[in-house]
Amino acid sequence: MNAPAPQIAKPAKPGKEPFSLLHEAKQWAVLILIVLGVHSFVAKPFYIPSESMVATLLVGDRLIVSKYPFGFSYLSPSLPVLPRMEGRIFGSMPDRGDIIVVKSPSDGADWIKRVIALPGDTVELRDGVLWLNGAQLPREARPDTEVAVSPNSDCPYMPQFRGIRADGKPVCRFPTFRETLPGGRSYDTIDMTLTDRDNFGPVTIPENFLFLMGDNRDNSLDSRVPPEIGGLGLVPWENIVGRAEFTTFSLDGTHTLNPLTWPGALRGDRAFKSLR
Repeated sequence: MNAPAPQIAKPAKPGKEPFSLLHEAKQWAVLILIVLGVHSFVAKPFYIPSESMVATLLVGDRLIVSKYPFGFSYLSPSLPVLPRMEGRIFGSMPDRGDIIVVKSPSDGADWIKRVIALPGDTVELRDGVLWLNGAQLPREARPDTEVAVSPNSDCPYMPQFRGIRADGKPVCRFPTFRETLPGGRSYDTIDMTLTDRDNFGPVTIPENFLFLMGDNRDNSLDSRVPPEIGGLGLVPWENIVGRAEFTTFSLDGTHTLNPLTWPGALRGDRAFKSLR
């Protein structure tokens, strides 16, 4: 008579770990630290809230700002946890023509402008024309910058710039001039009329400071305007947040909380535009 075959014990299935509030809290803490680390020291998103950088950037543009190209300062962390300190770690100056985000000395908010002059440069404006180190910057008239009228972009206070496209859509057409910095960096600027900010200086930029301007020369509270009255003034390099790299997408302001309105509000031609 045959003996019964030995039974092979099946391995026990691992049981589900009981819920642990402490374990979940640790996982969330690690995730938050990673996000804050990337946001503080690698890159962060930025939203264009004003018209100060037209023709390059429009209200509603979203873009990526890299945090590391110019090193780090006490203002680099996303949370204000460090005391005020001078200088930067691994610091370097931007190039003329770079579009950068800085902490405004007047209100502490993030502002975006273009670097025009570096330490040691002498900058001056004469009737809206830039002079750098005693030489007038080349300035060439360009075709008007055309911006479709939308909740995010309009010209209600200057109706002389309002027009109608061939397809019947209203647009703003702004007088545009191509400016070229030493070294060959060129970009378009908007210059609609003569204002009190079109004459400035000459001013020599001190060590560790920057002179910044918006590309929309008539609608930018930049380094021509002192912080005491809401402008940037000369910006300490500690206040540099990062360099604008590229747009991700843009909305014209017609969207609502209803997701069905989002596709129609997208400006498809403004996605992934290089800002370098």
